[in-house]
Amino acid sequence: MSKKIPLINRELSWLEFNRRVLEEANDTSLPLLERLKFLAITGSNLDEFFMVRVGGLQQLHAQGVRLTDASGRSPARQLAEISERVHQLVAEQYRCLTEGIEPGLREAGICRRRPDELTTAQQRHLHEVFHNQIFPVLTPVAVPSLREFPLLRGLTLHLAVRLAPESPHSRRQRFAIVPVPRNLPRFLPVPAENRYEYVLLEDVIGRELDALFPGENILECVPFRITRNADMAVREDLAGDLLQQMKEVLTARQLSDCVRLELGRPMSPQLLRFLRSALRVAPRDVYETLGPLDLAAFMSLANLSGFDHLRVPPWPPQPTPDWDGQQSLFEVLSRKDLLLHHPYESFDPVVRLVQEAADDPDVLAIKQILYRTSRNSPIVAALLRAAQRGKQVTAVVELKARFDEARNIEWAQALEQAGVQVIYGLRRLKVHAKLCLIVRREPTGLRRYCHFGTGNYNELTAQLYSDISFLTSDPDYGADAAAFFNTITGYSQPIQYRKLDAAPLTLRSRLLDLIDGERRRREQNQPARIRAKINSLVDPEVIHALYRASQAGVDIQLCVRGVCCLQPGVPGLSENIRVISIVDRFLEHSRVLEFHHGGDDLLFISSADWMPRNLDRRVELLIPVESPGLRARLRQILDITFEDDVKARRMFPDGHYELPRPTGSRRSQERFYQLAVEAARQARRDLYRVFEPQRPRTQTNP
Repeated sequence: MSKKIPLINRELSWLEFNRRVLEEANDTSLPLLERLKFLAITGSNLDEFFMVRVGGLQQLHAQGVRLTDASGRSPARQLAEISERVHQLVAEQYRCLTEGIEPGLREAGICRRRPDELTTAQQRHLHEVFHNQIFPVLTPVAVPSLREFPLLRGLTLHLAVRLAPESPHSRRQRFAIVPVPRNLPRFLPVPAENRYEYVLLEDVIGRELDALFPGENILECVPFRITRNADMAVREDLAGDLLQQMKEVLTARQLSDCVRLELGRPMSPQLLRFLRSALRVAPRDVYETLGPLDLAAFMSLANLSGFDHLRVPPWPPQPTPDWDGQQSLFEVLSRKDLLLHHPYESFDPVVRLVQEAADDPDVLAIKQILYRTSRNSPIVAALLRAAQRGKQVTAVVELKARFDEARNIEWAQALEQAGVQVIYGLRRLKVHAKLCLIVRREPTGLRRYCHFGTGNYNELTAQLYSDISFLTSDPDYGADAAAFFNTITGYSQPIQYRKLDAAPLTLRSRLLDLIDGERRRREQNQPARIRAKINSLVDPEVIHALYRASQAGVDIQLCVRGVCCLQPGVPGLSENIRVISIVDRFLEHSRVLEFHHGGDDLLFISSADWMPRNLDRRVELLIPVESPGLRARLRQILDITFEDDVKARRMFPDGHYELPRPTGSRRSQERFYQLAVEAARQARRDLYRVFEPQRPRTQTNP
């Protein structure tokens, strides 16, 4: 592969993705609370970006690393460009909030009150709330010197307080920190007639500081928040218990360097110097905002009850027409394969399959990979119940699922105590595949039932993320699934699977072969096409293969939700590659691939994105879908995706994206939901006709 191919920087591409989410928050055609939701998502996205991506770059820069990334940028240059773009993005976020969303919410009856806007009655109410509910849990911390600066928790609000010197003749600055309790509500409602008015918790504390510092002259009080580096991993080259090492990583994150300092409003040079020195923050990493800190917290306000007219109408998941909810899923899957398109179709069949397996006396074993689950997961509860009933249950729990490590540790220990055989992931590899295998005793012998997915076993995110579930009892898939688990849990050597490809062994080479196969066919003047729906495209080798295929004339259509380092539409290089990104009501998360293959289309679903980490450092699966009806469904999903002319932003060679013209009418997510509703309605009609009592025929006189 050529060492120099045109690539877009990964971090800048990610920031473009967050800007696309911000465009949804700025879309005045959307209801106000829907816009607020998208704005909160941009805040949450930036938090994770700084913890992981910026944290890692700052480590490299501090170590003096000058090596460049695939786009030719050193860590120092990347940090400088990120800072410039993020400062612009933050300014746009707060313009969106203070000039776009909040004025509209105020008119609609949801109003944030600043301390100087409160009525006398509201002031009295908040004074009582402060002294009864807030003051008892506050702990102001005096900071006599930088050496005595307290350890602050990342992504937590604090108040920086500057006090007057002890005497008129003293020049010694005095400072204090007031942590804002995380277990108190951020938005405090105040009495208002026929409206929802609220005050921010930090504003209430700020106006009552005299109670915390009696007799002191308070010169300044500014909310601030820090972000700590979370780009830490287990030293898997060292011997030791993986579970214990993961706990140590979680502790280390609480002590790591500060990578971002956010200020809730302008502060004096003295207070800013104090914070920067104490936290060792460079000027470029200071972000002064014009509104409330922690935009992610506004998600709770976006979910405020009683204001449904300020939200989009709900799209509740529809039942799949292939299962009536009453039949045994084992009976259904013994006759046919199922393909579910979430969240348009309910995730219930996946949950019910595991629950049914836990309760069915003929089920002997359940093996499942748990990467991310919900806090009260019904699937984990079913696995616990299955183990308690004497079934052989194996759970591969990935302890290195970033930001879900603590929850996964908790689940893993609970499962182990119930008798589940728990595999704590794998050293040097993240187990990211989505697979459940059930072994059942039947009159004809043992039969294996499988669920393969593109998303996690989380029934809550399955209502928010678009994903594909493939359920089958085909013996070949079952044999592959069994061999796959044996490879993970035991010492068995990887084998040649009958249908599957797995990273880090064969998935990369299989993907490159599929791309090159289309290129070779096109060079022989045969039709050739590649269509793929993925979340990220970063891998240089895959991008180079796509460039070569484009140069040969292969028609390539890519829907890449987030990071895309490929430059589409470059003459002589990628003019046959079209890249779109869809940002809409649901998070686009499914991975669907299609290769023309000489007219005998090959269709796949996958857990893997096209990134080096997925192809080389994770355990992933590429699953062919061969049933004619299910292949047609996947083809239809791709057709509708690439026909979107409402939410599909098109990518240009320089990395920027543009929305289609506002006259478009083909919105893919809306069409998917319509199809799910129509299919469910038709299934109900068919069921009604089956059970409808037959009317007696009326006899006519001869």
